[in-house]
Amino acid sequence: MNKFYVTTAIDYVNDTIHLGHAFQKIAADVLARYYRITLGKDNVFFLTGTDEYGQKAEKAAKEQDISPSEFVKKISDSDQKEQDSLNISYDRFIRTTDSNHAEVVKEIWNRIKKNGDIYSGEYQGSYCEGCEAYYTKEDLIEGKCHIHPTLKIKIIKEENYFFKWSKYKDFLIEHINNNPDFIFPKHGAKEMLKFAKNIKDIPISRSNFTWGISVPNDLKQVVYVWFDALINYLTGVGFLKNKELFSKFWPADVHILGKDNLRWHALLWPAMLKSAGIGLPKTILVNGFLNINEQKISKSVGNVIRPSEWTKKYGADAVRYYLLRYTNIIDDSDISEEKLLQAYNADLANGLGNLIARVAKLCERVTLKSSPTPTLSQDYKQGIENFKFNEVLEIVWSRIKVLDQQINSSEPWKVTDQKKLTQILQSSVNGIVSVANELKPFLPNTSEKIEEQFKGPKIISEKPLFPRI
Repeated sequence: MNKFYVTTAIDYVNDTIHLGHAFQKIAADVLARYYRITLGKDNVFFLTGTDEYGQKAEKAAKEQDISPSEFVKKISDSDQKEQDSLNISYDRFIRTTDSNHAEVVKEIWNRIKKNGDIYSGEYQGSYCEGCEAYYTKEDLIEGKCHIHPTLKIKIIKEENYFFKWSKYKDFLIEHINNNPDFIFPKHGAKEMLKFAKNIKDIPISRSNFTWGISVPNDLKQVVYVWFDALINYLTGVGFLKNKELFSKFWPADVHILGKDNLRWHALLWPAMLKSAGIGLPKTILVNGFLNINEQKISKSVGNVIRPSEWTKKYGADAVRYYLLRYTNIIDDSDISEEKLLQAYNADLANGLGNLIARVAKLCERVTLKSSPTPTLSQDYKQGIENFKFNEVLEIVWSRIKVLDQQINSSEPWKVTDQKKLTQILQSSVNGIVSVANELKPFLPNTSEKIEEQFKGPKIISEKPLFPRI
């Protein structure tokens, strides 16, 4: 691999993102930071952003008596601030209202139409306004959307443009079967293969609202929000605008998204790309949901927590650490502020922080050499590349524990021989610098502070990295 392009799902602007949305941004950030270390920063591109068109945004703006463009900018700005509170190192924060995105959407539309895969017709059937998605009767559970069961399913009848999705059924099934790394985890592939057998052509335009990208040569219709939103992955990396950038980074190496978005990314998106003559993404990483105190995060339950609420109290690195260490990216996980506080005090204040403070204080008695440039172990690399972030952090924290035990057993505070003391502390500092290197993708601020403090030759104790709370 000589380049790495990672994306997150772009968040819909009906409301500011919460911790559940932020989870995948942190995961993507770990990958981006890791590959910048192993491949060089110029060979990595990390895209995130906001999905801003559609009926929900138009309706929400009307309720607030402001224009749709004002409304979506307000939410997009808020989303970006929330990501920034977690120190997310995106290369571009895309907005689907960006002017060049509309150009790309129209280009893809025209390519697909030229390929004979767009036709006009009448759609009559079920539509979930919460998902902004069309569903068959078989998709619904007792007539309700499985994602928005409290919303009433609408029966709509419209003149729309359709995409010949069914034409690509065999191609999609073959692609999933022949590319075992295309969908991760693998049970997602089984689910998509089952759904692919019943693929039907899908409307890709709407005619009963105006907040959207106009269909080429038909101002009465706007492009369906999912068709438009998926194309952001092309826009974000320079399609049409920057050929050099696009040819360098496309296809995407990893799309990270929630399991509620898998169908569109694993089946609709590849079919669109195939029709338009563009290569397919390599891997779709499907993240699990975060629950708070065993309840799904939702406005109706009243348990929504913004990332900044926790980062203001505990700092970005502590929140990143807790979510990465005590969840599994592919499974649903239960989180709480109480568990975060426990992890903060036990692992960060008492574990890592205490080790740093002890060794730094002891090092004030000696002058040390610069530590050798640390290398990353194969287990570490494989763990990150296989999305096992929690297991990698377990390995790092086991090393922290070993370093602490070595200090206890060698008892450097009792050593009077200066040469022996220097040897003991040099070994400890080398280990700490190695740990700091391993923490770079996960706890970037903390890693930087440790490296600065322990670069030598004179090391002094400083204020605690993680004061006990």
